[in-house]
Amino acid sequence: MAERALEGVRIVECGQNVAAAYAAKLMADMGADVVKIEEPGRGDLARQRGPYPGHIPHPEKSGLFLYLNTNKQGVTLDLRQAAGQDLFHRLLKDADALIHDYHPAEMASLGLDYSALEKVNPLLVMTSITPFGLSGPRMNDQATDLTSWSAGGITYLNGGGPGTEEMPPLKPFGQQAGYQAGVNASIATLGALFARLSTNEGQHIDISTQECLASILEFTFELYPYMGIFASRLGQKPIQPLDFLECKDGWIFLCCVEEHQWKGFLDVMDNPEWAGEAIFADRVNRGANWDALKPLLQDWIQEQSVKDLYDKAQAKRVPIAPVSSMGDLFNNAHLKARGFFATIVHPETGPLQYPGEIYKFSESPWAIRRPAPLLGQHNAEVYGRLGLSQAEIENLKSRGVL
Repeated sequence: MAERALEGVRIVECGQNVAAAYAAKLMADMGADVVKIEEPGRGDLARQRGPYPGHIPHPEKSGLFLYLNTNKQGVTLDLRQAAGQDLFHRLLKDADALIHDYHPAEMASLGLDYSALEKVNPLLVMTSITPFGLSGPRMNDQATDLTSWSAGGITYLNGGGPGTEEMPPLKPFGQQAGYQAGVNASIATLGALFARLSTNEGQHIDISTQECLASILEFTFELYPYMGIFASRLGQKPIQPLDFLECKDGWIFLCCVEEHQWKGFLDVMDNPEWAGEAIFADRVNRGANWDALKPLLQDWIQEQSVKDLYDKAQAKRVPIAPVSSMGDLFNNAHLKARGFFATIVHPETGPLQYPGEIYKFSESPWAIRRPAPLLGQHNAEVYGRLGLSQAEIENLKSRGVL
């Protein structure tokens, strides 16, 4: 088998929930050797979040944890104890990178001080993922996924459109802010490791979740200086159709703002009489009169099935997309044909399917080599490599260090 893309890269990961875990997972699945540090007893807080098989909470069966921690070795270690810090430093001595998502207020007590750690390993790349970064007036503020999205400006843009002014902004489902921060942390870590090839020096990477989210606001930052307007979920779109519409068995997103696209969709609808009205003459008029046009489209579309409408519109080169539910995605023939879902056998849950290969290498294959670790599963193996005997490991465990 060809060498994996990150074969030989050694990563130490510590933190809670999504951001650091996802950053390290992306690298582990490409072949990096990742050691995940969890707090003794409780473990990663992701273990306390579902979904769980049968809806029965169990620290070894969290779907979130199992997905985020494939291909990692798992150890327990109390970083607040001196003996824990000693082992931590020994782990870092031969590591290429440390990735964590502990809050700035916790970093000092956990020994996450780059100026000290670079003395342990001058080549170390340390990536710190925090809500607002490691500088600035808000660096010590706490944040959940909801507050991160709000601070990043995205909840204001997400939710109902015109006519829903009384409804609140919305955040995306789950802990998507952590995933966005994790992707950026993984890329930045790889960039620093690449730079190290020429500089022969490590460095400290400061990842602000707020900034990761603000960076994907697309053109909203340009709207004010260019046009003098603020982007808003409540704004009327100047051109239409560009909206979600409901079929009899699901939803579609219709985007036919070019004249040839609009004419193609009228053909799909057998050219209804109302289409000749002057108020629908072009995309600007259709946008200005969307309150009149949308019900006419909806009346016809609600009698159609998603698949039939999609096939007919595609044949006329009309941009249209089914709005996939989670069940739709799991049974999607295209994803199955590409082998997207991976079956992972875990000792506590048995075989389950998870999102799998998101990048395909022609020469350095992606692979799930092991399922997510049980809490402290690799203590003996990892600490044994550091020279600890089984008796020493048991002694540290009895003292709450492991």
